Amino acid sequence: ISPAFAGDVGAGEQVFNANCAACHAGGQNVIMPEKTLEKEALDEYLAGGRSEKSVMTQVTNGKNAMPAFGGRLSDEDIANVASYVITTSEAGWDE
Repeated sequence: ISPAFAGDVGAGEQVFNANCAACHAGGQNVIMPEKTLEKEALDEYLAGGRSEKSVMTQVTNGKNAMPAFGGRLSDEDIANVASYVITTSEAGWDE
């Protein structure tokens, strides 16, 4: 059962590659190495827990070294990249 705001994973991958991969390639984090996009790290560190809604909030507002993308990406792009991150974290990132 997908949530009402479920994004398009394929479109989200394109958004990720264009906007997120500089710091998060392969689901990693070049700034804060423990705070990756791996399933376990999202469970532990992501405010609100590992969910598309929580990813959308962090991408929109930014946190610590991560800039806010709310003014740069559309709500649709943010929903799509959140779907991509959650789906890929569950499947396992190719490193």
